[in-house]
Amino acid sequence: MIPFELDRSQSAPIYRQLYQRFRESIADGRLRPGDRVPAVRALAAELNLARGTVDAAYQLLIGEGYLIARGAAGTVVTPQLTPTAPPVRTPVTSTTYQATHSGTQPLALQMGLPALDAFPRKLWTRLAGRQLRQSGLEGLVYPDAQGYAPLRAAIAAYLGISRGITCHPDQVFVCAGYRACLDLISHTLMRQGDSCWLEEPGYFMARHALLEAGAQLVPVPVDDQGLDVAQGIARAPDARFAVVTPTHQSPLGVSLSLPRRLALLEWANRQGSWIIEDDYDSEYRYQGKPLPALKSLDQQGRVLYTGTFSKVLFPGLRLAYLVVPAEQTRAFARQADRLHNHCPQLLQATVSAFLNEGHFARHLKKMRSLYARRRQWLIDALQQHFGERLQINPQAGGMHLVAGLREGNDLELVQRAQAVGIAIEPLSQWYLEAKPQHGLVIGFTNIASAEQASAVALRLVQVLE
Repeated sequence: MIPFELDRSQSAPIYRQLYQRFRESIADGRLRPGDRVPAVRALAAELNLARGTVDAAYQLLIGEGYLIARGAAGTVVTPQLTPTAPPVRTPVTSTTYQATHSGTQPLALQMGLPALDAFPRKLWTRLAGRQLRQSGLEGLVYPDAQGYAPLRAAIAAYLGISRGITCHPDQVFVCAGYRACLDLISHTLMRQGDSCWLEEPGYFMARHALLEAGAQLVPVPVDDQGLDVAQGIARAPDARFAVVTPTHQSPLGVSLSLPRRLALLEWANRQGSWIIEDDYDSEYRYQGKPLPALKSLDQQGRVLYTGTFSKVLFPGLRLAYLVVPAEQTRAFARQADRLHNHCPQLLQATVSAFLNEGHFARHLKKMRSLYARRRQWLIDALQQHFGERLQINPQAGGMHLVAGLREGNDLELVQRAQAVGIAIEPLSQWYLEAKPQHGLVIGFTNIASAEQASAVALRLVQVLE
């Protein structure tokens, strides 16, 4: 008889534990081919188990070929089995892959997040509950691959007013995040090996998505006027794509000047190339009025416009949108249907109500004022504690700061900061090929007070020292 102890704390049922113990005993040779195993009644009595539990384990072992039932002669280990050592289980350690988004609570100075403490959760819950109560059969069928029709209409109306983009709801595609927008574009228009301009430095998530799609990336430098279009033409005049963040360059924060916007559009029109405009946080501008989107200047239908609610409302929403030229709508709809790239319809319906009832406009107005205040708190605190060791150049908008390091390696500093719970990012990792600048990319949206800003800046300077 093999030793067996019940472990009722395990999630596995008792019969599975008994089955596994027999398998291990056969594998390591404690039960040899041809050995007789105890009768069901005898083993159940010895282990104080129900006969049905033991019989379920035996039937599983018989079904998989480990045991053979011989009627009155009893049940034996299959004679043809060869004992084998059990597989070595490799323990999971902390050195395994760390996900970019792990589902944990945000850390201090983490970028890419809106002010979660200021989101109107009670209002959102009320709107979502109402949508759930009012939903009918349309909420139970397969959803429209392009997205919830009322939301697409609301997005088209919003873009016409706030971003100067004239589009029909049929041109709008709702996607599960910006990365999903890039996937839809690459599946619809991109061919393996297509050249693609990418800002240098540029958004690393876009870089990863394009590389996985098979694009050949051509880094194009960014200066105080944004993407250097002339450099792009010199490096790859026949590139089929250009990915840009014209309103608020990611990560440097500069805006693409009007002459360069016109030059970029002229190049795309001449070459028949595509411009992917990432308008990721254009709603937040603290000096002057919001800049119009590049798409608003597009007369030939060469701009694929993307925006997101994840950074404006909350990241758990995972809801972005893509506006395509009218003549490309059919091709994109076909690919969207194949990719099953859906955001849950309940969330889409709730966002639609949030837009149509005026809550979105009021939320943006509130957040612009709040972010301007929180940004200044952090700038003051960093300047007080760091002095001239950090070179901070506040831009006109956005949800993060970029601070240049006068000395030191930003990777080493970031690793030490993250070890004490401060989630800043190294500027050098946003470069693809050029000699990188060393600096820090710092989120300020979840700084709740001047005192918190000072405390976090003090912790950061202690890490540096």
